[in-house]
Amino acid sequence: MLPGLEAADLPSDAIEVGRISDAWGIKGWFRVLPYSADPEALFSSKRWFLMPAEKGAKTFSGVAKLAITQAKMHSGMVVASAREVDDRDAAEFLRGARIFISRGSFPTAQKDEYYWVDLIGLNVVNREGVALGTVTELISTGAQTVLVMESELGGKRIERMIPFVSVYVDDVDLAARRIVVDWQAEY
Repeated sequence: MLPGLEAADLPSDAIEVGRISDAWGIKGWFRVLPYSADPEALFSSKRWFLMPAEKGAKTFSGVAKLAITQAKMHSGMVVASAREVDDRDAAEFLRGARIFISRGSFPTAQKDEYYWVDLIGLNVVNREGVALGTVTELISTGAQTVLVMESELGGKRIERMIPFVSVYVDDVDLAARRIVVDWQAEY
């Protein structure tokens, strides 16, 4: 492990939010490939947890904790620095590392805003109470986000897609793990 990197346990609410793509400059900064179009969680959290890349060279094993000193947008990319990473060689050592952040460190979502990770696994029902499926993923089409759900019908697995817009989504109840939509079962 890189000298200065602290071994850690991955928090139980850790969410993978990106990966380190490469070193940036000579002072230990590194480029980050965020998994979100809005990498606000990367900017707000001062503790990142790293795990080695799933593929390719593994320069360390286990879980390491980084104390982030700064994370920001620069020329259309995310760059960051950490207390434990003080030169380019140390930053290159982290190339490919997967970045996890505790869900509790995410900024609070505004009214009617949701983190995708919170929607995955919710049950979707229509206004009549008919179960339409469970959210398995979300897709950004540019114009809107689409809920992708799976369910079983007659022993056969089916997939449904519903635009995640107020015209079709009546209510999102995270506590009850349910989304109510204006959508018919036969669509």
